[in-house]
Amino acid sequence: MVGNDIVDLNEAKKTSNWERPRFLNKLFSEEEQYQIKTSHNPFVMIWRLWSMKEASYKLYTQLHPSRFYNPKGFLCDIEGHKGVVSFRNFKCYVESKITSDYIISEARFEPQKLTSTIVSFNTTIYKVQSGLLKSELLDGFGKEYRINKTKFNIPVLTNAKNIHNISLTHHGNYGAYAIA
Repeated sequence: MVGNDIVDLNEAKKTSNWERPRFLNKLFSEEEQYQIKTSHNPFVMIWRLWSMKEASYKLYTQLHPSRFYNPKGFLCDIEGHKGVVSFRNFKCYVESKITSDYIISEARFEPQKLTSTIVSFNTTIYKVQSGLLKSELLDGFGKEYRINKTKFNIPVLTNAKNIHNISLTHHGNYGAYAIA
């Protein structure tokens, strides 16, 4: 199983208002808020923590199929480009990559190097990006594979014999997919 999340930093600069009152308190624990406030780049730290939480949430919902909103409940502990995220009795390992354009985080049950494939888009139309990302993923597998969704909208890659857990993400001009 795998979860991933990408944040286009230029898009986040344009569309987020992270400095408004109560924004940090709504999404981040006191310890995470301290990390943000003492970071040399609070903007990047916010979106790294967010991508770690989102990637972990996607992994968690593959194990415990459900839909809910509790970003503050996913607690991030960062060390270098790696981290651990915990939620109740759930724990996973997250690897992040930060570039000048995006932050990508990938969550797994065991520490592992990033395997997400990054895709750049020439459009910001959400449905078009989603289709392009899925096409890019399917190109490497063959015509017998399909991307289906579980009853909780969790994507899986399937053919007549196999089901593969996958994670898809896109934001701004970037997308990524990872295969378990």
